[in-house]
Amino acid sequence: MNAFFSTRAGCVVRWLDLPGDGVPLVFVHGLGCASSYEYPRVVCDPNFRGRRAILIDLPGYGYSEKPKEFSYSISEQARVVAELITHLQLNDYFLYGHSMGGSIAIEAATQLDGLRGLIVSEPNFRPDGGFFSRQICRVDEETYITHVYALMMNNYKNPWTGSLSAAAPWAVWRGASSLIAGNQWFEMFVELNKPVCLLFGATSLPDADFTQLSAMGIATVELADCGHNMSWENPPALAAALAAFCTEHE
Repeated sequence: MNAFFSTRAGCVVRWLDLPGDGVPLVFVHGLGCASSYEYPRVVCDPNFRGRRAILIDLPGYGYSEKPKEFSYSISEQARVVAELITHLQLNDYFLYGHSMGGSIAIEAATQLDGLRGLIVSEPNFRPDGGFFSRQICRVDEETYITHVYALMMNNYKNPWTGSLSAAAPWAVWRGASSLIAGNQWFEMFVELNKPVCLLFGATSLPDADFTQLSAMGIATVELADCGHNMSWENPPALAAALAAFCTEHE
């Protein structure tokens, strides 16, 4: 595990740098998740074709530190991602973000040179968040930390619970709150002057944004036999889609 001190977050941020060939792909995880937990299976899949992969655990999640003083907003997390990419001195890279990580990746993509292309899967494009964000923010931050977080740990029996157990509840609540407040992520994505691609699991469709972007001529890919949690529901399909995009635009 690699580490550096983020001046943006005021804490140590950790990531995995998995060796491989070609322009590296930087992974940004979603709400309550951790790239170190979610993506090794994807990167190890033969369909990924042995590309170098950088798996970031955002502040508040996984192996990274979890200061209570950090805002955990989407914009601040994007600045941390940009800070890490600068620290790594990556001249060229691809960026991938899932769900909340998609929104973070969209903002980070606007801040740095060297980006070859951006891939997002089922991101938050608009304010109001998703189902889990709204559930989390039905209560205030203190109530979530002291009561609801533990209830979620008991009530959800799927792989997400494992990564949620390593996430700071204040980071989860503030991230969800920031998703609900929103930003112009859809417009940022459309206007980015780089190759972009939107991935969706088949069971998450139909989706209005997916349909609209496809009609606009923006690359959209439907992944079979999975929904929102594509990294553990069908890792070979996600690996293949990521590899295909990177190979096309390398």
